Amino acid sequence: MASEMVVEAFEVIDAAIALLRTEVNQSRYGNPSAADPLAAVADACLDILAGVARTEARVAALKSAAVATYADSARSAAPAGRPVQAQEMAIAAEVGCVLAIGDRAAGALLAQSYALSTSLPLTLAALHAGNVSWHHARVMVDETATLDCEAAGALESHFLHPDVCNADGNCPAGEMPAYRFRRKVRIWRERHHPDSIEKRHIKGAQDRCLEYAPEQDGMARLSAYLPADQANAIWNRYTAIARGLQGPHEDRTLTQLRVDAFAAAALRHGGAKTGAGMGASGNAEVPTPRTEVLVTVPVFSLLGLTEEPAMLDGYGPIPPSMARKLVANGADSFHRVLVDPRDGAPLEIGRTSYRLTKPIRNWLRLRDGKCPFPGCSNHSLDNEADHLLAWHHGGTTGISNLGQPCPKHHRLKHVAGWKPTRATKDGPPGWISPSGRIYKSEHQDWEPAQWPPSVRPRGGQRQPPYPPMPTKPDGTVDHLH
Repeated sequence: MASEMVVEAFEVIDAAIALLRTEVNQSRYGNPSAADPLAAVADACLDILAGVARTEARVAALKSAAVATYADSARSAAPAGRPVQAQEMAIAAEVGCVLAIGDRAAGALLAQSYALSTSLPLTLAALHAGNVSWHHARVMVDETATLDCEAAGALESHFLHPDVCNADGNCPAGEMPAYRFRRKVRIWRERHHPDSIEKRHIKGAQDRCLEYAPEQDGMARLSAYLPADQANAIWNRYTAIARGLQGPHEDRTLTQLRVDAFAAAALRHGGAKTGAGMGASGNAEVPTPRTEVLVTVPVFSLLGLTEEPAMLDGYGPIPPSMARKLVANGADSFHRVLVDPRDGAPLEIGRTSYRLTKPIRNWLRLRDGKCPFPGCSNHSLDNEADHLLAWHHGGTTGISNLGQPCPKHHRLKHVAGWKPTRATKDGPPGWISPSGRIYKSEHQDWEPAQWPPSVRPRGGQRQPPYPPMPTKPDGTVDHLH
């Protein structure tokens, strides 16, 4: 049974929650003494939401610690000679019954709690402090599961060590959605994995497969596990076909159009036209679309002097052999981006993109990678350049005055009172909400490229000082310099 101190502690928590619930209920009527009663209501509720998020994280840390400590004590108290598997089943069953969750969920919670308590001290500390959520903690557990202790510690320190994380003003880990955090962690893990991505890709390619799973209501699911360049090209192709089919008389969503176009092409020998029974648009033929994807390749990796991963826009790190193949084959859909070995900055965007508007647009895609609104994953290919300070208010067309929000968040700027903050040549704009709160945007994870041993700078220096990119008076990059 719980001790008297534990009972009292939870009574205090219950009382605090009741007090906050009363505050929320009373806030809806506004504060008559406030200069702006409705704004006061909004601020109070947002403050409570922020506090709830921190409290949920701390409760999750407490829950994890309690689970891990219970499991240790149960193992120590188990009768001698009891099989380990039986003991672990008993522990999972007890946790599952207390929390009213299934055995599988209980087993997963036990494994996650064990990893946090034994291998991820910074993650557990951030959770206790309320700086990251339980979902962020699970990302760290998942992404370090197959790493050795040294590699796991390096990954955790990069994102959560108080002395090194967020030093560049980037959006802190706990302030971005967990699914966006997972992508950043995965990219860093791929770049710094003890085993080369080339070696891991060869093994992964051997496991390529096409899977079919029946679903309810006369539906089924078809999925393919295949090399990233192929998957990325297929996805962009059918997205472009779907956009070509959209129009005022088309009632299907982009998602529905995409899958309809895929099914029509897969069930036919060649061609990219929509077949009968595909919806309101009938049998309209769609020309083969030309999609555009940026492949960011370190110079030495392109030359075969290092095995550093390249970056495939919209996916993440890919093996250098895959990038070399894309560049060598001259695929129309892929634009090569060379990266300076001194600091990881882009050197060149294609060889056919010297018109002024094209380089600026591609530079924005490189800088932002996606819609810069916090938490948005809309791919940069879908977005249009937008002046942060409107042209008619004196804004320039320089990189530092441009953003590329997706259509949804572009509209949010114009109709809902959200305002972008200033951008730089290297960092996308953040956002200011109507309540006055400032939300940071994610930055691209640029880092210096690897130098081959034969050409590494002498004197122990990793790289020489890097001169700034030549710019024009309006802040745009001078690609013809």
